[in-house]
Amino acid sequence: MEYLLVHFPRSRRVKVDGAFQGRTNELLELEAGTHTVTLGPPANFTPLEQTVLLQETSPLSPCEVTFHLQKREERS
Repeated sequence: MEYLLVHFPRSRRVKVDGAFQGRTNELLELEAGTHTVTLGPPANFTPLEQTVLLQETSPLSPCEVTFHLQKREERS
C-alpha cells in the first residue's frame, strides 16, 4: 500500500485514475504505481491534473502534490 496527500486550500474530493478516492488534506491509501490525480468540481484550480508515481511511501512520508486555487481573472 502506498500513501498520497493532496494539498488544496479547501476541502475537495480527490479523483485518482477517474474514480473518487477521498478528500484533499487527508491521507489516501492507493496501490503502488503511476496515477493521474485531479480534484472534483468546480474546476477552479491549477494544474487541472497531475501524474504521480507512488512507491516507497509511508503514512509518515507520503507522496505529496499541491493544487492551487485559481483566481477568477485567470479562469477561461
